[in-house]
Amino acid sequence: MADLGINLYGLSYHFDRSRARELDVDNGFNPGLGVRYRVPQSEKLAWIFDAGAYHDSGRNTALVAGAGALFKVSAGWRVGGALALFDSDTYNRGRTALAPVPLAAYETRAVTFNFVYLPRVSEINEVATLGFWATFWLGQTPNSDQR
Repeated sequence: MADLGINLYGLSYHFDRSRARELDVDNGFNPGLGVRYRVPQSEKLAWIFDAGAYHDSGRNTALVAGAGALFKVSAGWRVGGALALFDSDTYNRGRTALAPVPLAAYETRAVTFNFVYLPRVSEINEVATLGFWATFWLGQTPNSDQR
């Protein structure tokens, strides 16, 4: 059975803090909202589909949509990746970009804590960054079955 969740974005950490300040992409508080649709494939694999908008590291509105998979590696922990479409004046000289992104997540019964690594890729993203956000699952309570 598929699940619907609300993404509450987030935070970011820039590895090269001085370069991020120089480029004016050092904003570490990135609030925003989105949705996630999760389709379990098996006990170990779930497909995910996300769409949302947030205030990015360059203080611009960023739109993101993507599809990917998360694999269960242990109780609570998931790893995987997604193909994501980003649109923001901050990245890729303001042009929409499609990129593969590695993901990690820690799932509780009602919330998934998500982590993404955005590597430095010349003119697309000039400072390697970690992103953090939470997905709150609709209809899930602390006593619901954990996926």
